Amino acid sequence: MGSHPLPTPVTPAGRDGLAALLACPDRAVVALDFDGTLAEIVPDPERARAHPGAVPALARLAPRLRSVAVITGRPAGVAVRYGGLAGVPELAHLVVLGHYGAERWDAATGTVSAPAPHPGVAAVQAELPGVLDASGAWRGTWVEDKGRAIAVHTRRAADPQAAFDALRGPLSELAARHGLIVEPGRLVLELRPPGVDKGAALASYVRETGAAAVLYAGDDLGDLAAFAAVEKLRSEGLPGVLVCSGSAEVAELAERADLVVDGPGGVVALLDALAERAGGPPG
Repeated sequence: MGSHPLPTPVTPAGRDGLAALLACPDRAVVALDFDGTLAEIVPDPERARAHPGAVPALARLAPRLRSVAVITGRPAGVAVRYGGLAGVPELAHLVVLGHYGAERWDAATGTVSAPAPHPGVAAVQAELPGVLDASGAWRGTWVEDKGRAIAVHTRRAADPQAAFDALRGPLSELAARHGLIVEPGRLVLELRPPGVDKGAALASYVRETGAAAVLYAGDDLGDLAAFAAVEKLRSEGLPGVLVCSGSAEVAELAERADLVVDGPGGVVALLDALAERAGGPPG
């Protein structure tokens, strides 16, 4: 026991949240982003896979918690597949909230539930090639069809940041024409329906489970909504911990976090440390 040091949150609210989680883990929810948090960021999103230690750490921790939730912009089924989250007995109560909560996969049933996609997504997909061509910034971009959203990645462009900056305006106009919004991320612009975000998904899930404490870990601008949801829950008396996975690319997230860990490897180490201290039989 104790082989993984447990970092100390830098804020009083974070320390209170961690203490509440460890005092009653069976009433706590641990929620995690996927890309950049459980999986390293890679140039080709289709090659993203969970950190090798992620599933073993979750398998040790999850049986001691009320629930574990993975909240991602990806389709729920893709996160399950890339994460290796299916068929793990210890993760029987895990859920994946995909498309920022528009889809849900439950480990207990192995099925995905979701409403019909927003019609604007198909319309945007049809017009996108022309918009990219007209922008002159399309070379090296990669378009990812997420089913309920379209993501334009510039990480492979000759000048990734310049391509990102050049496309932001045209893609925002395209999204607005079809009732969508643009969610910027780390060298990615995602066009998706409004009113769906990780914060709404997290707050709803915490209420559903009746959790008395929550920890959320993320790495990108899309995780700010979940951070805000935890801050709101804390203001209402529900303890919470905000974890930033890596601090190099998204300073705004790191500045609001109670804990900053070193990418997915740091997240896994944190999960292992929590498992060791959360009581129950040793993992």
